[in-house]
Amino acid sequence: MSDRYADATDFGLGDEAQARRDEDVVRRGFWPKVKRVAAKLPFAEDLLAGYYCAFDRNTPRHVQVSLLSALAYFVLPFDAIPDVIPVLGYTEDAAVLATVVRMVAAHVSPKHHAAARRTLDELTH
Repeated sequence: MSDRYADATDFGLGDEAQARRDEDVVRRGFWPKVKRVAAKLPFAEDLLAGYYCAFDRNTPRHVQVSLLSALAYFVLPFDAIPDVIPVLGYTEDAAVLATVVRMVAAHVSPKHHAAARRTLDELTH
């Protein structure tokens, strides 16, 4: 391939080290944050379904990487709009997650959504 064609890693795509960092961020911070805010999030089911899909061994790696990046964005406190701002704080988190979930929708299965609903029910009751 010619040098004039960029490699995907030039744009941070396919960077396995970044994917592992995102996975670590999600593993450490996801559940504490979800437990704090799940009842307030209109996109909580999609968030949880994305989480279950990202950690499903049958999910292709490129899908896992995409979902982990979106989930890490949700977990990290450094957003375009800080999460502490009522209502607006989670809008860009929802937009990022919705975009990624739409891109990988074929891989977010009914079993991921069922697990998300069960978990959401446990967290909110």
